Amino acid sequence: MLKATLRSFFAHKGRLFLSALAVILSVAFVAGSLIFSDTVTRTFDRLFASTSADVTVTAKEDIDEGIPSGLVPTVPAELAEQISSMEGVAGTHLDVGVENITVVDAENEPVGPTTGAPTIATNWYVTDRSPVELTDGREPSGPGEALLDADTADNKNLEIGDTLTVLARPGSFKVEIVGIATFTTTNPGAALVFLDTATAQQELLGDPGKATGIAVDAAPGVSDEQLKKNLAAELGGAYELQTADEQAESAAAELGGFLDVIKYVMLGFAGIAVLVGIFLIVNTFSMLIAQRTRELGLMRALGADRRQVRRSVMTEALLLGLVGSTLGLATGIGLAAGLIELMGLLGMNLKATEMVIGWGTPVASYAVGVGVTFLAAYLPARRAARVSPMAALADIEVMGLGRPLTVRAIVGSIVGAAGAAALIGCALATDSAGAGSLLGLGVALTLIATVIAGPLLVRPVIRVLGGAFPAVFGSVGRMSQRNALRNPRRTGATAAALMVGLALVGGLSVASASMTKSFDEQIDRSLGADFVVQNSNFMPFPTEVTDAAKSADGAGLVVRQRFVPIALTMPDGERVESTASAYESRLDEVAKVEYTAGDTQAALAADSLGMDHEFAAEHGVKAGDRLSVEFPGKRKATLTVGALTDLPGSGTFGPQGGIFLGFETADAYVPDGQDSAVYINAGSGVDADELRKDLEKALDPYPQVQVRDQADYKELIRSQISVMLYLVYALLGLAIIIAVLGVVNTLALSVVERTREIGLLRAIGLARRQLSWMIRLESVVISVFGALLGIALGLVWGVAIQQVLALEGMTAFAIPWGTMVAVVLGSIVVGLAAALLPALRAARMNVLAAIAHE
Repeated sequence: MLKATLRSFFAHKGRLFLSALAVILSVAFVAGSLIFSDTVTRTFDRLFASTSADVTVTAKEDIDEGIPSGLVPTVPAELAEQISSMEGVAGTHLDVGVENITVVDAENEPVGPTTGAPTIATNWYVTDRSPVELTDGREPSGPGEALLDADTADNKNLEIGDTLTVLARPGSFKVEIVGIATFTTTNPGAALVFLDTATAQQELLGDPGKATGIAVDAAPGVSDEQLKKNLAAELGGAYELQTADEQAESAAAELGGFLDVIKYVMLGFAGIAVLVGIFLIVNTFSMLIAQRTRELGLMRALGADRRQVRRSVMTEALLLGLVGSTLGLATGIGLAAGLIELMGLLGMNLKATEMVIGWGTPVASYAVGVGVTFLAAYLPARRAARVSPMAALADIEVMGLGRPLTVRAIVGSIVGAAGAAALIGCALATDSAGAGSLLGLGVALTLIATVIAGPLLVRPVIRVLGGAFPAVFGSVGRMSQRNALRNPRRTGATAAALMVGLALVGGLSVASASMTKSFDEQIDRSLGADFVVQNSNFMPFPTEVTDAAKSADGAGLVVRQRFVPIALTMPDGERVESTASAYESRLDEVAKVEYTAGDTQAALAADSLGMDHEFAAEHGVKAGDRLSVEFPGKRKATLTVGALTDLPGSGTFGPQGGIFLGFETADAYVPDGQDSAVYINAGSGVDADELRKDLEKALDPYPQVQVRDQADYKELIRSQISVMLYLVYALLGLAIIIAVLGVVNTLALSVVERTREIGLLRAIGLARRQLSWMIRLESVVISVFGALLGIALGLVWGVAIQQVLALEGMTAFAIPWGTMVAVVLGSIVVGLAAALLPALRAARMNVLAAIAHE
């Protein structure tokens, strides 16, 4: 049996290779994501471990910033002298560094990265742990001088003697590049500007008596933990103390969010490849077993029992899994190397020579590859074992005649009913958490039900889809339709591979279209200003930007916005950390706010605030209540709830709770905040287009901010949602690739199965071109069938997803009909492409040899 199994496997290696491709793709994405994330993690662990001080002292932040406010936590610079005299301290250094800056060259072009990495300005001092070293020029020695990192200098063609303008919170200032510093470790992709310490304190923090942290070196023989204990005993709990290991762990946790995005995206691709590949492998083994029924029957007649037959098929699956996993692991290594090179182009200089392949990567790769093939081959193997010797010798199974689909109908109906109930429950749910859980359950069950019941839909749907074939293509069209109807199980499984990807696209396309429409309606409903001046990444900006906007020739009313981190103690005792929006008094003239209680004037009054009425109701808050509020720096106040708003999705379109307050209150408790937006209306007699030109001219020195109107805001939202759609389309592309392999495999095996039939058709006059069209039409009708199932299922999912979004305030519903039509047309192209090789092979058959085929 083992010899027969090996001979059978290698006899069909060409056909099995298409199935192996699905395994290879899924394993490659799993291996590539693990290798890439392990490599980046190891690289940055070394960076953080080698550059962190023994102990770092920073300001304690009691409120997490949900949205950047521009606040820079600081410690007194004189604390360094106090710490230097403590037990176990060998020395101290002031750290002065900020990220919320923009640096431009002499042509007013930003020199920072465009990939999301920060531009950092910090003070220059040299230790054995410095991440950079001076490689050209000299150190900065006073105001107007700076070092620049070598990578940024190379990317922006900057050199010693060039002038840069730094736009920081206290104001903008110019510096001359006097030296170039080169990274001694991995460059994380940031742009670094180094100033001398005194200049950094004055220009970056606006206070020569402040620093952002203090690096403390341990004396010989003193461990980091012991030094931390000594400092804690002296300083109490007033400051945040972190050892080098703790700093590295904290930095790695922040980096983890970035890595998780890449990892989960790649694992998503792997999941789609696995799911779609299962259909392909099931179909391949089912057809191979059907074609080998006579062979299997002979084995049974010669004494092989059911267990041996089943074991033979599973052995072939094992071999396929091992080969696919090995090739997939090798492909995954190449994929990880490609990602490392891509990160290099984006500014993160990783080294492929330092690639990390942990023991978990090959284990996961072989577990996925072998597991997928075993799972997919199990049912065909059981089916092969149940074939009796006489039935096999009679060749009953070859033509796919078959067993009734009663069991499928019953199981599919039960699972489908459960899935429909879950989706209905999702639509009726009143909380987003419960709705999300029901949505996930409903999606999974309806997908399974559609796969199970798919063959039941083959005959009625394909009769309709191919109904015009006989009239248009004559006898060729009639035969292609009947070929697709010949084996509903096979046709259903082949179409299911395409259905999975298209269902995902359909559901998320409806969700994205609904989100876009909801945001558009929200912008129309809430934004009343002619223009808004904002940072490109919504970061706060210096006051001089606001002053420049106010000074624009056509500017009339100007209302500022600022974000303020706060912590509310609610009547129910819960502490809620959020970010409040602070506005100037004439908010009503630039925004459209609806209230259930109070008004704008009451909300923006001194020591007052407003919030969303649904958020207030959740916590038992009413208009007029007084709440204990904590601001950064442990400043505390008791504020009156002056108004409750009625803005759908206040927790989705903005910070949790939709909390807002007046500038007078914000200045009283957070005096060093930065503006995050400026709302501007045109002055009397000034046209909006004229105002835009005036604003863009006035803000030309500040490339970090943009002037936006309602249309610009809508386009910005669409571009952000498009990022999700691009991922969906990429998943669709992968699903289509594997689905095409499935159609190719099905048609190729079908051609082999029908060799004698094709020979007879050719003998009675069927031309090669007619034969090719017969196979192409069969492929197209199968592809369109899968596309229609996917679109129908995706629309159901999209409706359910929109109901979940409605709980978050996104109540609009939209169906992207253009996308749906494009998917159907695309499925026709997929069908034609998948049929090329099988049609070519069939057309080249020798007629006499085909008729004589056994």
